[in-house]
Amino acid sequence: MIDELARIPPHNIEAERSLLGSILIDKEAMIKIADQVDVDDFYKKSHEHIFESMRELYAKNEPVDVLTLGNKLEEKKLIEGVGGRSYLVGLSNAVPTASHILQYAKIIKKKSTLRKLLAAAEHINKLGYKEDVDEVETVLDDAMQHLYGITQKHLKQNFVPINTILHNAFERMDELHKERGKLRGVPSGFTKLDELMAGFQKSDLVILAARPAVGKTSLALDFARNAAIRGKAKVGIFSLEMSKEQLVDRLLCAEAGVDLWKMRTGNLSDRPDSNDFPKIGHAMGLLSEAKIFIDDNAGQNVLQIRTKARRLQAEHGLDMIIIDYLQLMNTTGNRSSDNRVQEVAEMSRGLKLLARELNVPVLCLSQLSRAVEQTKPAIPKLSHLRDSGSIEQDADIVMFIYRKAADRNYQLEEIPPDERSLGEIHVAKHRNGPTGVIKVFFDAARASYKNLDTQFETGAPPPPPPNQKPPSF
Repeated sequence: MIDELARIPPHNIEAERSLLGSILIDKEAMIKIADQVDVDDFYKKSHEHIFESMRELYAKNEPVDVLTLGNKLEEKKLIEGVGGRSYLVGLSNAVPTASHILQYAKIIKKKSTLRKLLAAAEHINKLGYKEDVDEVETVLDDAMQHLYGITQKHLKQNFVPINTILHNAFERMDELHKERGKLRGVPSGFTKLDELMAGFQKSDLVILAARPAVGKTSLALDFARNAAIRGKAKVGIFSLEMSKEQLVDRLLCAEAGVDLWKMRTGNLSDRPDSNDFPKIGHAMGLLSEAKIFIDDNAGQNVLQIRTKARRLQAEHGLDMIIIDYLQLMNTTGNRSSDNRVQEVAEMSRGLKLLARELNVPVLCLSQLSRAVEQTKPAIPKLSHLRDSGSIEQDADIVMFIYRKAADRNYQLEEIPPDERSLGEIHVAKHRNGPTGVIKVFFDAARASYKNLDTQFETGAPPPPPPNQKPPSF
């Protein structure tokens, strides 16, 4: 029986020699693989030293040949350790042509990845035997980071010729033309908002922000419900604040049109004129068929959310992610920092990378700073995003919710009765389209927003009068 501990790690010395030899005989070879192979991808230590010296010469725009490489290794007192100049000559004679260097690089990278996986497995194995572990989450974080570091290197994409991109763009436009009127993205269920954004787009990071008690979670759940039931989308919800039972209560009441408080207190009516139970039964049928997946573990970080989202995508498919909310997330690796702005910047950047990696829209809820309440009306601005300016920078879309009835600057009697249930969705940033204000109806009893048949005002300037030039920007 083979001793497991005596196994030699995966490697291919001939591929390493052939790659190094190709660089020595072809000055263009290094350009082809400089971003494909790293120094630590080589199994043989002497090959590491040789490749590192080659890269140093290449970085200085100096020729890489037997003579210059030998001199470089001599300067670093490594020439004897790699086998002397005769070994370098042997490398240059190892291959007749450098045309296969990309294949050599792939072999080396594959073997390196397998070795790193084995090293990560060994590290994780040791973690499992540690006695002085306070929190098992710390161990899980450590383990995931090791695997995350390996997989990240395989997410990088090389340059793509513009003709390929143009071909894909034309096919996409042709498909959209044939299906005019059909949303390009995941539907929000709000007619005017979908007209403004064309739905939630793949790889977009969307921030939905408001002060407490304005209805961030309610609107996010309306998006999820409409997308899953009406749009047949698969939606993953990470709730860091509310339990899954609370979320389901809200989803059920909003879909059924039943008073949330009555349902929670058991005061539902069975009178024929109210039909609470039939409504709930119908809503349960719709929601049970909807592809909504809820994770209510508190205090998760981007790495944990990423791991779970990837698994969900692999097992069930995934069209949209909702996270409630940003400021309740932990930093990756359970690291604490005195600089909250830096922590939030790390998290917002991680969420944007998550959206790009999984190629789905990520809707993340966020708090606003108290500074917004110092103005009347307290309509949010991008500068009011709490804890970090990087949220605005990383986000493709930033939306704010404003309701005069929730504005602390107004007494209820100051607000006309017909305006007390009105709300506004302010699209303050839209990287690939217009900004605007969408008026909506807020049903407080059912904790739900609904369409309001009013026109939105785009953030673009109005068209100029006839014979007048438009303003320049």
